[in-house]
Amino acid sequence: SPPAGFELLYQPDVVRLYLSILTESQNFNTLEAAAGALQNLSAGNWTWSTYIRATVRKERGLPVLVELLQSDSDKVVRAVSIALRNLSMDRRNKDLIGSYAMGELVRNLPSRQQRSAKNLEEDTVVAVLNTIHEIITDSSENARSLIQTQGIQKLVAISKSSQSPRETKAASHVLQMIWSYKELRNALQKDGWNKSHFQVKM
Repeated sequence: SPPAGFELLYQPDVVRLYLSILTESQNFNTLEAAAGALQNLSAGNWTWSTYIRATVRKERGLPVLVELLQSDSDKVVRAVSIALRNLSMDRRNKDLIGSYAMGELVRNLPSRQQRSAKNLEEDTVVAVLNTIHEIITDSSENARSLIQTQGIQKLVAISKSSQSPRETKAASHVLQMIWSYKELRNALQKDGWNKSHFQVKM
């Protein structure tokens, strides 16, 4: 039967519309709203959300979202990060996001010397950290990508010196997940890291 009611929100045409807005708009408020819509549609574990996550991939929406991680708008980066986190609940999406988005996510994290170049708000930094955590969960390959993008330095710096308890907690969760992959420990130790860097007391 033809879709009706809330089902109208979960059609490919709607996904294409939001992706078109994300591709063409220059307005930060519009971009945040469109990314937020995809974020909401792809949330949760029910059938329609699963369908949306696959549809965004098939409509080549993942590269559009990854590119928007470069936005100068704090709120756009936050909305896009959360959308990518929800989309990565799909296994194929998780693999793709881990391969192509990790570098941009890490670039949005503050370093020891400064906040990120964009001076992102606490909520946004936490969103980025939570997205990284989701991407590396059940994927040692994505955790390896995180290591290769020099993400460990930033994560350790946040966990040890951030003034935000929420940032510290989120970074610590990512570090604990990385250390849980025993196959990565030799590479980490060769880079000068040890267990104490990953088992942070909160």
